[in-house]
Amino acid sequence: MSALSENLRSDFTKLARAAVRHLAKPWGVLLLALVALHPWPIFAATPPVTTGPILVVGDSLSAEYGLKRGTGWVALMEKQLASEKKAVRVVNASISGDTTSGGRSRLPALLAQHKPSLVVLELGGNDALRGLPLDMTEKNLTVMTQAAKKAGARVLLVGMQVPPNYGSAYSATFHGLFEKIARAEKAALVPFFLKGIADVDAAAANFQADRIHPNEQSQARMLANVWPELKKIIP
Repeated sequence: MSALSENLRSDFTKLARAAVRHLAKPWGVLLLALVALHPWPIFAATPPVTTGPILVVGDSLSAEYGLKRGTGWVALMEKQLASEKKAVRVVNASISGDTTSGGRSRLPALLAQHKPSLVVLELGGNDALRGLPLDMTEKNLTVMTQAAKKAGARVLLVGMQVPPNYGSAYSATFHGLFEKIARAEKAALVPFFLKGIADVDAAAANFQADRIHPNEQSQARMLANVWPELKKIIP
């Protein structure tokens, strides 16, 4: 028994004995007997509620392509979570070059293995770069969102855009499909992952030499684009 519990028991027992001295009724003796027989309870601290991890399923933008390990936006997100005292583990299951088809095929096993409480879907950019049919991209992301929800996880879709040289119709349809899925599936949405990076003057300074992958200095901005929506749905 802890010193605190012992002191509480002692104080309560003293009060009960004082009450008995002033009570002529027989149940006063019974009260004292019950106190002696049943020690003051020890209240243990409530254990913290544990949740599943945040599962990030993405492509090279989340897989630290061309970056020093631990400097990508997902690693920065882990540090941000820790700084805000949020005991949530992060599993980065991103693969450079992955498409929505690849993510769709991998997701069931990832859900079964990690049992996430939140799934971040950062896929679709490679679909667009390869000119894949957008109805297939939409279907894949929809199926992944539904699978994650069925597994008990919340979903955050990370939207992307493609350069206008892909054609205005293709670009607009691609950008719009993320919002369309988020609305239909009641999922959270980051409208444009590379906002403030790819859509600014002198954007080339924000990218690696390939002009496709954001450099290390841009990773904090990528997290800043994701964090407000992510924070709203962290369990």
